[in-house]
Amino acid sequence: MGPGQNNFVAGVVHPWKVPSFERLLWRACRGYIIVDFREMEERLELPETGEMVQWTVFLISFWGEQIGQKVKKICDCFHTHTFDYPEGTTEREKILHGLQGRIVDIKTVLSQTEHYLQQLLCRSVTVLPQWKVRVQKCKAVQAVLNLCSPSVTDKCLIAEAWCPVRKLLLLQSNGSGVDSFYNRLPDPSTPPPTLFHTNSFTAGFQSIVDAYGVARYREVNPAVYTIITFPFLFAVMFGDVGHGLLMTMAALWMVLQERDLNLRTNDNEIWQMMFGGRYLILLMGLFSIYTGAVYNECFSKGLSPFPSGWHLQPMFQHYNWSDETLRENQYLTLDPNVTGVFQGPYPFGIDPIWRLANNHLTFLNSYKMKMSVIIGVVHMTFGVCLSFFNYIHLNQLSSVFLVLIPELLFMQCLFGYLVFMVLFKWVAFSPQDSDRAPSILIHFIDMFLFTENEDNPPLYHGQMIVQRVLVVVALASVPVLLLGKPLYLYYNHRRRANTRGVRVFKGSLLIWDSGCNPFSPPLQEFDTADVFMHQAIHTIEYCLGCISNTASYLRLWALSLAHAQLSEVLWVMVMRISLSWQGYVGSVVLAIIFSFFATLTVSILLVMEGLSAFLHALRLHW
Repeated sequence: MGPGQNNFVAGVVHPWKVPSFERLLWRACRGYIIVDFREMEERLELPETGEMVQWTVFLISFWGEQIGQKVKKICDCFHTHTFDYPEGTTEREKILHGLQGRIVDIKTVLSQTEHYLQQLLCRSVTVLPQWKVRVQKCKAVQAVLNLCSPSVTDKCLIAEAWCPVRKLLLLQSNGSGVDSFYNRLPDPSTPPPTLFHTNSFTAGFQSIVDAYGVARYREVNPAVYTIITFPFLFAVMFGDVGHGLLMTMAALWMVLQERDLNLRTNDNEIWQMMFGGRYLILLMGLFSIYTGAVYNECFSKGLSPFPSGWHLQPMFQHYNWSDETLRENQYLTLDPNVTGVFQGPYPFGIDPIWRLANNHLTFLNSYKMKMSVIIGVVHMTFGVCLSFFNYIHLNQLSSVFLVLIPELLFMQCLFGYLVFMVLFKWVAFSPQDSDRAPSILIHFIDMFLFTENEDNPPLYHGQMIVQRVLVVVALASVPVLLLGKPLYLYYNHRRRANTRGVRVFKGSLLIWDSGCNPFSPPLQEFDTADVFMHQAIHTIEYCLGCISNTASYLRLWALSLAHAQLSEVLWVMVMRISLSWQGYVGSVVLAIIFSFFATLTVSILLVMEGLSAFLHALRLHW
C-alpha cells in the first residue's frame, strides 16, 4: 500500500452507532477520509439477540497507512462488520458475480422450499378432518378409560356401564386388538338411562323435546309426534303461501348441501343451529304453504283458483247500488241474509271476496280465535292420552282410573264441551240464519253460574241440563284426582303391613319383615304427607293449567292476524307505490322498490316473524 494510493474499508454498522462513529472518524483522521453512509432496504437479524435491525452500510476512503490503521481500530471498537475490498477490477467483478450467483441459488432454494411446504399443507388440509376424528376418538376413549377402575392386580380395567342389547356383539368384537370381555349384571339398582336413536331428520325434533325434559326409560317419546305438531302449530301462526315457499326453498338448499364440509364445520353458532334444524325448517315451510292456502294468503294478496261463493249483483239490486259505488267505496259488507248473495261454500280455504268486505277482520277474528281453541284442546287432550301408554307399561292400572280418567273428564266436560258448542254452531246455523245464532261465550259463562240468559237463545233443546251435569262431573273429578291415588297407595301399604311388623314414626309408616328385629333398619317407608302434597301440587297445576293453557293457545290467533296485517302493511306502504308509476321510469322505480320490499320481507316477515312463531310454538309444546 504505497503513499498516495486510495484505500477503502466497507462494512455495516448498527444504526444507533452511526452519529458517534462518524464524529470519531472525522476527529481521529483529521479529515483525511471520505465516508458515505447508506441505510439497507431490508432488515437483518442480530446474531447475538435475534433482533431485526435495519443496518447502515458505510464506505470509508482514506489516504496513508497510518490513517488506515486508525480507521480499522475505530471499526473494531464499534463492533462493525467489515468486508474485504479487493484492489483489482477483475477480482471485484468475480466476487460480485459470485455473490449474485449465491443470491440466485438461495432464492431458488427458498422458492422450492415454499412450494414444497404449500404442497405439504394442501395434503394436510385434505386429511385434517380425518385427523380431527381420530383425535376426538382418542380423547373419547381416554375419557371413558379414566372412568374405569383398575383391578386388584393392576393388569386390567373394570367398568360398569349401560349398553343397548343390539350393540352387545359390537362391544365384544371391538376390533382394537385388546382382549376384552363383559358380564351382564342382573337386576341393576338404578333405572336404565334413556336412549333414542336419531338421524339427521329426527335429531332436530329430539333436541326440542330434550330441551325441556327427557322421557324415562321405555316411556313414550314425544319427539315422534312433535315431527307433525310443531311445524303445524308454527304454520298456523305463519300461514302464507309466499313466505312458506321462500322458507321451503332455503331449507331445501340446506338439505341438498348437507354433505358440504364447509357448511357443516362453520363456526357460526346461529348458522349451526339453522343448519342442524334444516329438516325442521323444511317441514315448517311446507306446512306454512298449506295453512297459507287455507287462509288464502300469498304476500298479503288473495288467490282465486276457484270461483267465489258470493254473488254481489243481488246486493246491488237490494240496496240500489251501482258499480260506481263499488269502485268508490271498494269495501262492502257481505250480508248473507239478502237472497241470492251466498251461493255456497268456497271449495278450499277462505273465499278471496272477503278481502272486499268491511267485516273482513271481524270474520277472520272469529274464525281464527275458535280455530285456536279447537287446536289447543285437541293438542292438550292428545298429550294427556299419551300418559295411558306410560301407565300401562309401568303396570300402574290404578293411575288410569284415578289420574287419567279424572283428568280427561275435567278437561272434556269444560273445554271439550266448548269445542262441541263451536262445531255445533257451525253446523246448525247457516249463513242465512246467522243473525239468530246465540253467543257461545255467554253460554259458557252461564254454564258456570248455573243461570239462563233469556236474551241468548239455547243452541239445542235441554242445553241447561246437559251443562249442569257436565259442570258437576268436572267438579267431582277434582277430589278424585286429589285424593284417589294417595288413598289407594296408603291402603295398599296398610294391607301389606298386615303380615309384617308395623311402627308409625312421625307421620311415616315404617314396615319390617315379620321375622326381623323391630329395632332393625326399615325395609320400606311410606311418607303420607309427601304423597298427599305431591298429588295436591299435581292437581292444582293440572286444573289451573287447563284454563291458562287453553287461553295460551289464543296466541295462534293473535300471531296469525299479526303476520297477515304486517304483510299487508308492507305491501300497501311499499310495493303498491311502485305499481302506480308507468313507462320506463316506472320500471326503474319498480326495480328499486322491489329490492327494498324483498329486503324487508326477508328480514322482518321471514326472520323476525319466523323466529317469533318458532318461540311461541316451542312455548306451546312446553
